[in-house]
Amino acid sequence: MIQVAAAIIIAYLVTFFLLPFIIKMAKQSRLYDIPDERKTHTYLISSLGGIGLFTGLALSLLLTSDFKINDAEFQYFVAAFFIIFTIGVVDDIFVLRPWKKLLGQLVTTAIITIKAHLLINNLGGFLGIGDLGTVTSFTLSFFVIMLIINAFNLIDGVDGLAASLGLASSVIFALFFLINQDYPFAILGFALAGALLAFLVFNFHPAKIFMGDSGSMLIGLVNAILFIKFVNTGSTVTDYPVTAAPLVGFGILIIPLMDVLRVFCLRLSKGRSPFSPDRNHIHHLLLNKGFSHSQVTLTLLSISVAFSAVSFVLRGINIYLLFSVQAAMFFTGIAIFYYFTSSKKSLRIVSRSSRQPSEGQVQVFSLFREKENAVVKEE
Repeated sequence: MIQVAAAIIIAYLVTFFLLPFIIKMAKQSRLYDIPDERKTHTYLISSLGGIGLFTGLALSLLLTSDFKINDAEFQYFVAAFFIIFTIGVVDDIFVLRPWKKLLGQLVTTAIITIKAHLLINNLGGFLGIGDLGTVTSFTLSFFVIMLIINAFNLIDGVDGLAASLGLASSVIFALFFLINQDYPFAILGFALAGALLAFLVFNFHPAKIFMGDSGSMLIGLVNAILFIKFVNTGSTVTDYPVTAAPLVGFGILIIPLMDVLRVFCLRLSKGRSPFSPDRNHIHHLLLNKGFSHSQVTLTLLSISVAFSAVSFVLRGINIYLLFSVQAAMFFTGIAIFYYFTSSKKSLRIVSRSSRQPSEGQVQVFSLFREKENAVVKEE
């Protein structure tokens, strides 16, 4: 318990005290996230908050985890965190081509599955599947890790949203591991929660800094690790066992997961790449309805917590019935959002801030756009 408490405190304090320096450094170096027609902010702001998140998480783990033989996989987790963070920072500053970012995600996923041997071994009877073969286990684990990483990366669209959802899911997973005395994974979840709690001080509307890809992909990777560990051990623990662990875990992450799957299906149905940008994410639907950034974040956070609670309460029922309840709840909510937004004659887009760019900022936008285009041409 002392290690768990220390993990939260260290992650929080390191992130909290580091972020103001990152904000100041970004301002002096003009390292900003430039607004465009797809983004919801209209003012200069840095997207290097992932540096604070990574530093807080990494130092917390290194100072509180034992890295004993039984927890040897954590050295590979830290290595994977470093790689995904580095890819994200480079993308936040220089704008990588999608295939390069995808390659970094694949390398990270390979470390988690091949070196750390963290694999989904059993689906608990879902779709009639129990124990998985080696090839199926590796394939499914690769897909799940990549999906969760990109789900958090794409849900990061309004102030405080990705951090709030990541905070909720990491705390829920960590509490489960703490109850069952799986302290290494409890420390991992609470360390991320501590870093995110500090980050939200600067990221909740109006945001002073964004987490960028370095932060959102890191949150996704940590949650992917917690999810797979939860699926593998949920039904075997002695305290508060979870029979339908895959679906309960899905319920904990349902907002980012169902959103990314829904958007990918919409894009494919229109003959577009699933990775092509648009404004069809669930937070865009709420913004179009007239919600503010704070309202979007609190609404989706509340829905996420409600899904998690319902999933845990119904963990003992038929696994297909639980899946039907989850899907019905999510798509009913989406249908309601679509009904209200389509019934409006004009949609009001709420920006990250009511501040409009000044003439000087517009000039800075132009300079950054020229620099970004030059980088793309060089590649």
